[in-house]
Amino acid sequence: MMRITFWGAAQTVTGSMHEVSVSGQRYLLDCGLYQGRRQDTFERNRNFPFPAKSVASVVLSHAHIDHSGNLPSLARGGYEGDIHATPATIDLCKSMLMDSAYLQEKDAEFLNKRNQRRRAVLQHNGNGPVEPLYSVADAERALGLFRARSYHEPAPVSEEVEFEYADAGHLLGSACVLLRVKSNGRTLRLLFSGDVGRPGLPIIRDPEPPPEADYLLLESTYGARLHKHDEVVLDKLRDTINRTAARGGRVIIPAFAVGRTQQIVYLLHQMCCGKGIPDIPIFVDSPLAINATEVYRAHPECFDAQTYSYIENHDDPFGFRRLRYVREASESKALNDLRGPMVVISASGMCEAGRILHHLRNNIEDPRNTVLIAGFQAEHTLGRKIVERRPEVPIFGEPVRLRSEVVTLQELSGHADQNELLQWIKPIAKRLKGIFLVHGEPVNQEGLKTAIQEHYDIPVTIPRRGDHFEL
Repeated sequence: MMRITFWGAAQTVTGSMHEVSVSGQRYLLDCGLYQGRRQDTFERNRNFPFPAKSVASVVLSHAHIDHSGNLPSLARGGYEGDIHATPATIDLCKSMLMDSAYLQEKDAEFLNKRNQRRRAVLQHNGNGPVEPLYSVADAERALGLFRARSYHEPAPVSEEVEFEYADAGHLLGSACVLLRVKSNGRTLRLLFSGDVGRPGLPIIRDPEPPPEADYLLLESTYGARLHKHDEVVLDKLRDTINRTAARGGRVIIPAFAVGRTQQIVYLLHQMCCGKGIPDIPIFVDSPLAINATEVYRAHPECFDAQTYSYIENHDDPFGFRRLRYVREASESKALNDLRGPMVVISASGMCEAGRILHHLRNNIEDPRNTVLIAGFQAEHTLGRKIVERRPEVPIFGEPVRLRSEVVTLQELSGHADQNELLQWIKPIAKRLKGIFLVHGEPVNQEGLKTAIQEHYDIPVTIPRRGDHFEL
């Protein structure tokens, strides 16, 4: 018997964390950072619904921060077990978790200095000091617990439980997880999709067919939507850059440092080679994105055939003449003093932390500029407020007028749409006893639930946070 409890990414897309209990042992599928309103975010991420020390093992699907980003909090709480991940995921997490911890500390430092200035002017104590969610030392503790597991390698985590990875095609090193529980001569198989990628995405291989399972935890980010073709993406990106450059503006692209930034750089490389955009400078302003790009270069075994062809021709898919990677903070600040059109790609992808906040604060009040949103924006994030084109948006706690053009490029998403999800589960649909939809907002989950039941007549459940089920 297996008991599963949904603690994160339940009717939302952030904070992926699913608890599996077998014979009194607690296992976690993912331990992601919840993102949303600042106070809600801090409280939920800091306080686990169970003692951190009570977890036996963590199995990680991939490195994106909404799936891995709260591992330092788990280590902070005393967790000392294994964190299983693919080799590429481990290499990405080495940069991502350290960067997340650094940003937690720097953002707390910035807010405390600002609050101190306010207290001096207003002559009152105000709120207490802001604490970082976790520290660099906590991230280091978490990184020491990682254990590498390859695709299709059965990996035991106890006498009764083992798991196996298959390529999910969503991100370098991403995986779906098949959990096998053996008891009384029988085997119960739970498949966790992680985030399912899309066929034909730049750089990485397509998703593998899923392995046979009894129950499926399926992501539903775009469960009620259909993506447009890649040609539309290229045209939209090209037109946005050309239009903004013609009026002397900047294109500011908040992009996930891992995955999305590399995709955009790859597409810009293609356009520059084909002279599809003007000869303007392009900056990747994110130390994390720079580190992640080096990890991509170190794992060509995850690349698709087209990206391999770049390498075979001795061409770097992540480097070209107009492109400059910006690592130092002083160089990042200097971008504000430059004149003329340019493209700036910076993290974080949902505009919740990092250097992108400074670029937005300095640029979104100028109608010549464009903010190009290149991925899904969770509810209550700054990125969602920009997509909604609110007249004012809060940056560092201060209202800023949103006067720049806003363009969305969600067609570049690494998440499968409704049809792609239906095709992905098709090979195993006849054997499935039930599907639980996670990692999606209610409107997308309801749309996918209806489509699954129409196509395959499988019971579909949309769990809420804290819901649990016996399998």
